[in-house]
Amino acid sequence: MFSYALTLDVDRETVRYVARLLHAERRRRGTRRGTRLLTPFKQALFGLAWLRDRCDVERLGAGFGLSRTTAYRYRDEVLAVISDQAPDLQEALEAAKAAGCAYLILDGTLISTDRMAETKVSKKGREIDAWYSGKNREFGGVIQALMDPAGEPLWVSDVLPGSTHDVTAARELVLAIAWHYTAEMPILADCGYEGAGCGVLTPVPHRKDGLPLHVNARTYNKLLRGLRCLGERGFAVLTERWKALEHITLSPRRITQIARAALAITRFERRITR
Repeated sequence: MFSYALTLDVDRETVRYVARLLHAERRRRGTRRGTRLLTPFKQALFGLAWLRDRCDVERLGAGFGLSRTTAYRYRDEVLAVISDQAPDLQEALEAAKAAGCAYLILDGTLISTDRMAETKVSKKGREIDAWYSGKNREFGGVIQALMDPAGEPLWVSDVLPGSTHDVTAARELVLAIAWHYTAEMPILADCGYEGAGCGVLTPVPHRKDGLPLHVNARTYNKLLRGLRCLGERGFAVLTERWKALEHITLSPRRITQIARAALAITRFERRITR
């Protein structure tokens, strides 16, 4: 067996930040000094390497001198302490309001997973694969996110099965709280959120008779697209930077924790305080 070196493109301050979180967690648990195979700094480096590159945990752990079981445990500890730093929806909305955001951008995405054998009954009364997205034609979990006007991610939701429509997920996970803020910060969204309710601005749909929309409606749609398009980069910032979100081989329920860890570490790297 041979070892080789790789470069992790994460700055030292970010590794130190995660190491401080791990050190605090060890103190909380009462872990005695010298009883761990890795220092908090090395464990932070190990966890960030997995989050950044989605490496095979067993092989990555072997490079740090860890057994298979210990590697998985250390990885999960890193994810737990980082994800705990992600703001909840109320905190994100209050911070955005305090920062004077004129509006927020709501978007959803599917995080692909291995096939998941779980069924549910659709609205039409048919039994379907709960984690299969007919829109994307693959298995995965749906998460929602709020972005600021510059497209910076502010908050990510819990995961729901891939068969869940965006507007359904938004009503369940976002809008019950966010509606109270829409008078000052309207939410811009795409046509997948049509009918979400007051305060959620979506494009005017095309006419069923095939006639063109009125010029006012076309202008509205163009302006809305121009503002909302920056929100598309919010998920790109998370999934392109942290490859662990590209495809999940764990339980799809773990997408929540991984997405929140990616959000928290992204906010730290980009020094987002709101």
